[in-house]
Amino acid sequence: MSLALPDNIDDTLALLSRENYVADRSLATTLFLALKMGRPLFLEGEAGVGKTEIAKVISAALGCRLVRLQCYEGLDIASAVYEWNYSRQMIEIRLTEAAGDVDKQGLSSDVFSSDFLIERPLLQALRGNENGPSVLLIDELDRTDEPFEAYLLEILSDFQITIPEIGTIKATQPPIVIITSNRTREIHDALKRRCLYHWVDYPSAERELQIVNAKLPGIDTKLSQQVVAFVQRLREQDLFKSPGVAETLDWADALTQLDKVVLDSDAIDNTLGALLKYQDDIARIRGSEAAQLLEQVKLELANV
Repeated sequence: MSLALPDNIDDTLALLSRENYVADRSLATTLFLALKMGRPLFLEGEAGVGKTEIAKVISAALGCRLVRLQCYEGLDIASAVYEWNYSRQMIEIRLTEAAGDVDKQGLSSDVFSSDFLIERPLLQALRGNENGPSVLLIDELDRTDEPFEAYLLEILSDFQITIPEIGTIKATQPPIVIITSNRTREIHDALKRRCLYHWVDYPSAERELQIVNAKLPGIDTKLSQQVVAFVQRLREQDLFKSPGVAETLDWADALTQLDKVVLDSDAIDNTLGALLKYQDDIARIRGSEAAQLLEQVKLELANV
């Protein structure tokens, strides 16, 4: 089954917009090229800026199965690619021996067949399904170690996996691969060279306001403007972790749940935990600092 890929950058922007993802033209261009060229897309940026969401949006928009590999320290082949079902293999061996079959070579071939193979995300993505290729999300690659990166090179170059007991499994329909990194460490150049790269930055105030209104259509207009302006100013502060778009949406939603239509100092102080995730940051902003930022926001919006 062939996918109906966007024909140009404008179509790509429209495809993302239909799934309520507000992208800038630079990101849409890189995504369009990755889809057309069949290359993995490597997205790097701060946490919470919408990198993972891209894979979910593409999967939904194109009607593809999403296969997600959540990376972590110590991730190995057994968890990411495949492993053998050893308990089933042992049962098969004992049943064969009990039946008096002593063909060891044949038995070895039988128990190391695909019937006893447990497919993990990477192999699942290469296999695809009757609905066409999968969208493979390799999320937060920077959490893994360099040996796992090296293992990915064969997959990203040739869309194939080599299993010693079986041989090489090559994708008949290569998956759409999206890799994300929060840049807690540098990813090796050999892996980046196999991808199209894009840095996902914090959005401008105008685009962040579009995102809030798209994701929270019921929010009061004045509140959404104040929330975005406040977050934009907050990112200018010397914080341990600046809020991402995900935190902006959480905060706006929390204020809406509290029936707020405008920002006030008490509401900010009481809901900072939805916006900031470190106590030192909260303690620094809460109180007079938050009140000062709010006044700046009100003056800024009054002059618009």
